[in-house]
Amino acid sequence: MYTAEDHTFVVCAYKENPYLPETIQSLKDQTLHSKIILSTSTPNDYLRSLCKSFDIPMVVNPHPHLAGDDWNYAYDSAQTDLVTLAHQDDCYEPTFLETILENLGKTRSPETLLSFTDYYEIRGSERVFDNSLLRVKRAMNFPLRFGLLNRSPWVKKRILALGDSICCPAVTFVKRNVGASPFDTTYINSCDYKTWVDLARRPGAFLYVPKPLVGHRIYEGSATTKNLGENIRKGEDLEILASLWPKPVARLVNHFYAKSESSNIL
Repeated sequence: MYTAEDHTFVVCAYKENPYLPETIQSLKDQTLHSKIILSTSTPNDYLRSLCKSFDIPMVVNPHPHLAGDDWNYAYDSAQTDLVTLAHQDDCYEPTFLETILENLGKTRSPETLLSFTDYYEIRGSERVFDNSLLRVKRAMNFPLRFGLLNRSPWVKKRILALGDSICCPAVTFVKRNVGASPFDTTYINSCDYKTWVDLARRPGAFLYVPKPLVGHRIYEGSATTKNLGENIRKGEDLEILASLWPKPVARLVNHFYAKSESSNIL
């Protein structure tokens, strides 16, 4: 049985993001308190001041490249078996960690790879819990609520063959089963999607908690919005989908998936 002592939130920070204090505060406000560290490849006075204010340590990636490299460094920096990579834009509901630990405690699968929750969108001052994209992703993840399905490589791959249904900051990894440095280091935007597909091919459960416990912020300056606008994500997603489908089918799936993601372009 896991406890909060077995878990670390690693905040992935870049430059001087104005939403970062809110992210860190949401981790401090958890009903169960675990370790919190901040990881960055762009150390600066703003980040140092925040770490001092919130009394959390900062680790610095000495060899930054793409997002996957930064996330691997952040993930590897956690000294606990459970790790959640908190993105600097997003917020966590107070019961996030409590719910994840409860969910992991219920599983009978010793090879669990990760547990993740549902999420909602933060658009300005509004919290959006229902739109077409969120409904589609919830429908895709529905089979992962069941023990006989969430550990099946075939089921996991078929879900991801329809697009990336997993919100990266909502994921908690079980490091002893996942191993070191799990993130793809070749893609600019879709390194998390590629990582889910790689892990899906392995035995071990993807535990889905159908509660929106993470607020994913949608705004003009976010990496997701920028990469969607520049069509970086669409091209990378097509490569990933082509590993799961014949190329003509992959193009068709990617067309509809990219259309559903267009709500993130502001």
